[in-house]
Amino acid sequence: MLACGAAFAATGPDPLQSARWGDMQRMFFKDARVEFDPRVKVVSPKVAEDPMNVPVAVSVEGLAGVQEVLVFADFNPILKVLSFQPGRAKPALGFRMKLQQSSPVRAAARTADGVWHVGGTWVETTGGGCTVPSAGRAAGQWDKLLGQVQGRVWDRGEGDLRVRLKVIHPMDTGLAAGIPAFYIERLTLADGEGTVFMTIDTFEPVSENPTFSFDIDPGARPRGDLSLSGVDNNGNRISARIGQ
Repeated sequence: MLACGAAFAATGPDPLQSARWGDMQRMFFKDARVEFDPRVKVVSPKVAEDPMNVPVAVSVEGLAGVQEVLVFADFNPILKVLSFQPGRAKPALGFRMKLQQSSPVRAAARTADGVWHVGGTWVETTGGGCTVPSAGRAAGQWDKLLGQVQGRVWDRGEGDLRVRLKVIHPMDTGLAAGIPAFYIERLTLADGEGTVFMTIDTFEPVSENPTFSFDIDPGARPRGDLSLSGVDNNGNRISARIGQ
């Protein structure tokens, strides 16, 4: 393992010039080697009009052996947004998140050698996305639909499959007065033979009724229908079959 000083020296200057980058590195990467890498891309609107639903697309291109991708926001009150293990899917994910204030949104891809490759972008917002109740909870309808899944798989050409999943859930942060944290913890997508194509660990800053989009490589087509399984932090189970 590298000593902390060596790990810090190896990163170089933060391209986003965030005052909190040092804290992020100590919290998430400890003694691991960290490199800022343009092959790790985070795409989001420069100005997010709705801080409760900020669209984010993370992709890792030209980097072999990606084991895990971590997404976090430097200035959110809850830093960790989600992490995913791409399995047989491409190391890319589209989703929406909450921002409490303007912040860098970063993705860090861990390769098989233990190195974290970091990319990111600044997102400006009026803020407040983490401290208001979910819209469904305010309407009083969320409990009737909790855990319902909408899913679709379609061929984008040349055998490249796109998967889109939506799960009904309030994804409460615990920061709105009188409402405890209530969020999905894990989602796993696998085929009929048990091959895992994507595992997503989600945290409070993921937007209400989360929607995820990702692609499966042409050489890794599922055998049979895909099944989504998951659980939230209250132990509620999520289960659905996603036909091709």
